Amino acid sequence: MARERVGFIGLGIMGSRMAANLAAAGYELTVWNRTAATAEAFAAEHGVSVATTPAELAAVSDVVIKIVVDGEQVEEILFGEQGIVSGARAGMLCIDMSTISPEMTRSLGERLGEHGIAFLDAPVTGSSPRAQAGTLTIMAGGTEPDLQRADPIFAVLGAKTVHCGALGQGQTIKVITNAIAASNSAVLAQALIVARGAGVDLAALTEVIDGGAADSRMAQLKLEPMIERQYDTLFRLNHMIKDVDQALELAAAEGIPFDYAAQTRELMAEASAEGFGDVDFAALYEALQARADAAK
Repeated sequence: MARERVGFIGLGIMGSRMAANLAAAGYELTVWNRTAATAEAFAAEHGVSVATTPAELAAVSDVVIKIVVDGEQVEEILFGEQGIVSGARAGMLCIDMSTISPEMTRSLGERLGEHGIAFLDAPVTGSSPRAQAGTLTIMAGGTEPDLQRADPIFAVLGAKTVHCGALGQGQTIKVITNAIAASNSAVLAQALIVARGAGVDLAALTEVIDGGAADSRMAQLKLEPMIERQYDTLFRLNHMIKDVDQALELAAAEGIPFDYAAQTRELMAEASAEGFGDVDFAALYEALQARADAAK
């Protein structure tokens, strides 16, 4: 059975690495990006095709993957002028690997179904190093036949794909886990500030955390940037604010407090207001340091 032709939309920090893996795996790939120069440079480097619009991309693709900033961008790419729907044939599979609200995901799925287009939500976790290595964790929601159809593509992009249930459940799990990651990072940041104040050898602290009860994926990724106060972007702080907002909305809809996520959201908003919105969310450290300095 011939491989399906893949269209890929969104060549940012994550998407560029994911699309590169699909190209390297031999998929017939067409790309589109809001900044055309980015798509053209990617195509020249990886030997793939460029579309001038999402509609043009859809017309030459069996499966279309999108990974963009938010739900508004997803909706525009799907249904806007020269959007995917205007170029797609019935039977196309559309996979959204962005992080958007579960409710919006289900709404978009219903609208696409009216055009005979299948839809999966498949947000990812792992940050850019794992995107480049093809070892992301993918949280996929949708029907079993559509999930099975997407699995060969997911196998190129990730080390683990979890079938989370019906459409929207991948997004539900994603925003909850991002709230955990952000809150974990806030605790790490505060612990470092306390350790610095107590004169602790931070190299010794890091060595003890490594592999111990306090270890975590966030400790592995965020401790060094926080210690150095250098926040090279793996996951933008403003994007994490958006995801935590969605987790808080989910909790509110269920009438359940999510206090730690709410407190972390406040910290990130403070850091964003100080100019750290476009760097890695480890920069929430700066908000906690400012609070500590003000308390002295």
